[in-house]
Parts: sequence; C-alpha cells; structure tokens
Amino acid sequence: MTEPEKSDQPSEPGQPGQPPADATRQAVHPDHLIPNSARMYDYWLGGKDNYAADRELADFFLQKIPSMREMARANRDFVNRATHALAAEGVRQFLDIGTGIPTSPNLHETAQSVAPDAHVVYADNDPVVLAHARALMISNEVGQVAYIAADVRRPEAILADPELRAQLDLERPVALMLIAVLMLIDDREDVQGSVAKLREALPSGSYLAITHPTADFDPPVVNEVTESARASGMTFVPRAKAEVEQFFGDWELIEPGLVPVRAWRPDGPVEDPQSAWYWAGVARKP
Repeated sequence: MTEPEKSDQPSEPGQPGQPPADATRQAVHPDHLIPNSARMYDYWLGGKDNYAADRELADFFLQKIPSMREMARANRDFVNRATHALAAEGVRQFLDIGTGIPTSPNLHETAQSVAPDAHVVYADNDPVVLAHARALMISNEVGQVAYIAADVRRPEAILADPELRAQLDLERPVALMLIAVLMLIDDREDVQGSVAKLREALPSGSYLAITHPTADFDPPVVNEVTESARASGMTFVPRAKAEVEQFFGDWELIEPGLVPVRAWRPDGPVEDPQSAWYWAGVARKP
C-alpha cells in the first residue's frame, strides 16, 4: 500500500489557550484532514507516521497537558507489563483491538518473549495502521501473528473473521486487549454493548485488559482538550472510573484492580500514580 505524501514540516500549533486552527489548512491528503488518535500517539512517542492535522491537535494537547508524551508512554508500558503478566499466567492467545501504529516492543514481541508459541491477532479499522503492522510485525518461528481489518463497534464481524478463527481457538482462554480505544466511541453507539458481546464470546479463564483516559484527575483541562478534539472532527470520550468499571461486566478484576495506569503492577516505585490520566485494569472471566 502506498502512503500519501506527508508534509515535510510540522504544523504550527494554535496560540496558547486557543484550539488548534482548522485541521484542513495544512493536511495534504483528503484522507488525513481529520486527526487520528493512532497517529497522534505515534507523534507523542516520537514516530514519523503522522500528518499535519494529527500534529496540530497533538501539539494543542501538549500545550494544555505538557506531560502528554509521558502519559502516552505510560500507556504503552502498561501493555508490556500486562501482556507479560498474562503470558506468565499461561495465556497463549491475545486479541488486540485498536492496535495503533507499531511501537517496539509490540504486544506479540512481549508475549512471545515469555511464551514463544503465543498467537496474537491484531485488529484495527485504519488501513494505514494495518499496512504498517503487516510490514513491521513479524512473529518468531513458533508463534503466530495475524492482522485483520476490524472495528470494535462490530464485534460479530471480528469474531467471525476467518483469519481470527484460523489463529485463535475461542474454546480456549483469550486475552482481549482494549488499549486506549474505547475513548474513540461515543456512548450513543452502544460501546458497552459491543464490549459485552466480545466478553460473552470468550470462554472461562479469558482476560480483558483496558486502559481509558479520564477527566477524573483534572476535569477542566481534559474537558478543554476534549472539546478541541471534537471541534477538529475527532471523537474523544474520556470516562470516569465508574464508567470504565462497567466495561468489565461481571468479570473479576485481578490485583491491583482498576487503578491509574502507572499504578498497575509497576516495575518500581511510582512517585505520583495519578500523573498519567488513564484508568487501567485487567479482569478474568470466572
């Protein structure tokens, strides 16, 4: 797949205290006039697979939340810790919906470092993400990695996908990873119902890992960037802790429960767990 040409220069952010300028001003391809969360994360993490509209809104976030890059990294670090923990518990199948642009170490690299025979299916509805995934995510000789074009709002299509069925045995436990993706779906689209259908399709012993941005730690700032994202054409829905808890249904949260993302089984001391504004948790199906 040939990517659209990108602007050589980053876009100019809006003035402090003001939303970013119209995203159409510097975007160079009609498919990239609207900011995309995966490409914004790529920008925050130091990647180059982003466009003017992405950088413009990402820079506005940085104006309001100077630690946004560190928060994005904390979210990725959780993926590595949770994947390592689940693989160590014996999980050999992972379904990562809302994959995002590859960032090493990728989920399958972490899983297969613990369990070389682990099978991982990545799913995303962004063709740019899938193109990068297919090019950059290569499994070892024992395990398996697959990539499917899919949308979390269409759980039946995900579960029926022949590539998923070829790689994952849904009669055996699966770790369902929903990392910073549910924020992109409005409640009017029945996001709770979509997640419930995915939970119902998985057998006992499966796990569900979620991270989700929240306004709980600084409502005024998060509300401001939320409105700016929406004004730029991007759906962005931060949720309170109680709303995030609902996504787990009756599954049992494992230790330490639903906590700030930096507080979920950290590798060392954490000075300020609430410095990254995400809730994070992993639950097990009884």
